[in-house]
Amino acid sequence: MKRRSPSQGDIRLDLDPARLAQAYERGGAQAVSVLTEKAHFGGSLEDLQRVAATIGLPVLRKDFIVNELQVLEARAAGASAVLLIARIVKPNQLEGLARIVRDWDMTRLIEVHDVYELDAALAASPEVVGVNARDLDTLAMDPKRAEAMIHRIPSDVTVVAESGIESRADVERMAAAGADYVLVGTSVARQDDPEQAVRALTGVKRTPR
Repeated sequence: MKRRSPSQGDIRLDLDPARLAQAYERGGAQAVSVLTEKAHFGGSLEDLQRVAATIGLPVLRKDFIVNELQVLEARAAGASAVLLIARIVKPNQLEGLARIVRDWDMTRLIEVHDVYELDAALAASPEVVGVNARDLDTLAMDPKRAEAMIHRIPSDVTVVAESGIESRADVERMAAAGADYVLVGTSVARQDDPEQAVRALTGVKRTPR
């Protein structure tokens, strides 16, 4: 659920969260990620509320979560999962936030970019680890590094490949590396037929890690 981003600029400024979420659901999405950060992505908690009230899928609050209040906001808005980015918090803070998310009966998706962040993420016992192919500092993409990271993650942890997923070939590449799911924003949000755009990316068989 993405209006704009620092790397792509404007994506879909006329985005209707409820209608777009319904299209994703019809297309076969397994969950919907809602960006709630306003300054860089144009999102809001209202977007999250509208999506959670409209569809029957799990809904992720995707934001720069750094304190307990943001977790409580996510829960109150209807989120069933929260994104925690290992790069932006210290390891002990990450573990604390992960406990808070668990205590509020939500799923922890901990995002990592390198092996040091992965160690911190796994120490927090996440249900899901997101492997971001984009360096948040430089915005450069490195799919090969992401593939290598995926291989390091234990088989009992669900893996989501993030960033740079635009085509079915991209999904197949990450599935072959062992990713369970892919997180797709820009390439489906900007399509005239987002339902079909999602459907075109689904049903790829994963290679077990």
